Amino acid sequence: MKIEEFFDRGNMIDLSFFNFSNAVTAAYFADSELRILKVNKNFRSFFPVLGNVSNAYFPDVLEQLGVAQEDISAFSERLKTEGHVLIPQIQLVIEGKKRVYSLLSTCTTDSTFSYLNGVQGQFVDRTAEFELRREREQLLEDKLRDSEIIAGKTRQLESLANRLAKYLSPQIYKSIFTGTADNNDSFARKNLTIFFSDIVGFTDISDGMEPERLAFLINTYLSEMSNIAIEFGGTIDKFIGDAILIFFGDPESDGDQKDAVKCVKMALRMRERIAELQDKWQSHGISKPLRVRMGINTGFCTVGNFGSDHRLEYTVLGSPVNLAARLEAAAEADTILISESTNLLIGDIAECTYVQEITPKGFMRPVPIYRLDGLASKEERAVPLQHVGEHVEIKISDSCNIRQAIEELKRIHEEFEHKLSTSD
Repeated sequence: MKIEEFFDRGNMIDLSFFNFSNAVTAAYFADSELRILKVNKNFRSFFPVLGNVSNAYFPDVLEQLGVAQEDISAFSERLKTEGHVLIPQIQLVIEGKKRVYSLLSTCTTDSTFSYLNGVQGQFVDRTAEFELRREREQLLEDKLRDSEIIAGKTRQLESLANRLAKYLSPQIYKSIFTGTADNNDSFARKNLTIFFSDIVGFTDISDGMEPERLAFLINTYLSEMSNIAIEFGGTIDKFIGDAILIFFGDPESDGDQKDAVKCVKMALRMRERIAELQDKWQSHGISKPLRVRMGINTGFCTVGNFGSDHRLEYTVLGSPVNLAARLEAAAEADTILISESTNLLIGDIAECTYVQEITPKGFMRPVPIYRLDGLASKEERAVPLQHVGEHVEIKISDSCNIRQAIEELKRIHEEFEHKLSTSD
């Protein structure tokens, strides 16, 4: 039963004279002047310091229990004006031990149940719940993401587990709490699409900004970008200052191509959203426009839990990650650079422009890079064409460039004719 349901008249009967002894928590019944008429056994056992409370003035009882005078006054006033009061948390010392209670009280003035008229209430013992809350918060502070530990604590903290979602990507959170997560030392090689972004000139922007405005800017930015990443199914790896690392293809994947498509659609939506937020930031005194650069790459990476015995982090490693970071660093403001591997996967749905070949730091060979300009219109999107014959199968992946495909087939034909003639 939810706390709010105790206010329902039908449930009030459970607190009546004839069910007092069966109440699961400390219950009391008082008259309209808050003189206690009856308490249950739990009330006396929970609060032995009170002794005989019959005919006692309930605010005096609260004072004896250590409730602050201002809280007592507020309780009495709200009970008169609103007819019910819920104090979610009261810390009391019972027999030398600190305990936490919720106090629920309500006035009953129903002529149908005249024997219930007065003030009824319960002290709900929440000590164990708050101890679990503190234990869970300590785990969060230490950033213990050990799935085995989290799974064990989840059995005790099911009512509080939703708060943990803020600290993990939704996909990782789901895999842990459904028991599908691998053991702590697990990792795998997967073909992932990696996304990097950061704010251009963020150091200059932040240097002259008040801490409050800076906090508003970065929190708004990261929140908005995170919402978009979740919308498109991306796994948020980490925030590195103003930089964001997101990957597609783990722990859930729709296939290499669809993962890459979702990533570029996410990047384009992020760029649009940043432009939409400029007015909001300016209204808060942030004069410099926020401009972001992004990099995307697809390749085989190692993904899993990495770290020490004291701290693990679910993340992605490998040269494709490094290349995505280098593409982001090479991009101009408001520009999205993608690798050739990503371009090949999204060519039929996106408009991309070849930029140049670069040799990124840490790479031996030059790599071609492309600029992601936007999504192709429906008329421009490629439709795969396929022909299966008796001796040959031909598949044209991009019907938008059918003439180039025909020219390529001619060259292949000439090459085969040449090989046949020389072999004779």
